[in-house]
Amino acid sequence: MAAILLIAVPIAFNVAFFELGRAFEYPAILRKEPDEILRRFNAGGSALILRWEALLVSALLMLPLAVLVAVVLGASPVLTVLSVVVGAVAALVQGLGLVRWPFAVPELARRYVAAPDGPEGDATRQTIEVVFAMLHRLLGVGIGEHLGYLFTGFWTLLVAGSILTTPVLPAWLGMVGLPIGVALLVGTLEFVGPNERDGWAVAGTIVPIAYIAWSLWLIVLGVFLLL
Repeated sequence: MAAILLIAVPIAFNVAFFELGRAFEYPAILRKEPDEILRRFNAGGSALILRWEALLVSALLMLPLAVLVAVVLGASPVLTVLSVVVGAVAALVQGLGLVRWPFAVPELARRYVAAPDGPEGDATRQTIEVVFAMLHRLLGVGIGEHLGYLFTGFWTLLVAGSILTTPVLPAWLGMVGLPIGVALLVGTLEFVGPNERDGWAVAGTIVPIAYIAWSLWLIVLGVFLLL
């Protein structure tokens, strides 16, 4: 089961991510104005919402994945417990970051598009834009990205350390995981401090590459577990 999840979860996440990119220009759409995002979201209908739900479920599947991988590797009690706890938190914060899209944003988009013309409608749309921006910054940037990168990076380092200290998988797979974990941790700095408003371009470039490498690494771990 651990091997199957190691292969299936990153594939499912990337397929859902690709579908959102194809149907909604995600993640580039996040750089657009709220007016365009909400109108395009509303136009996407239930098909777009289901794509977001698929991404949410694939992120939450990291929770059983983290537990099973820790049990299979059988590292020291400290590493095992830390891997389970940190991996579970990583799954939960990623899920919290994404849950607004299939549940909160549809309602905001409906109300935004339905707002009448005129001063009253303009005031309604401005209020919705503020709510949307707050959800995006808190759940998306703060919880989903900042905390998501943080705990996913630490979990990756813990798994890499478990591999290096046990004979279950080749040690070189643990060595490969170390720089991937560090790269994810660098991603946590994208919107921190002076970069809070516009983001740090270096981290923004590193994170997509790190997640592709992370996905491939998990798949390779799963393949080796099956051998």
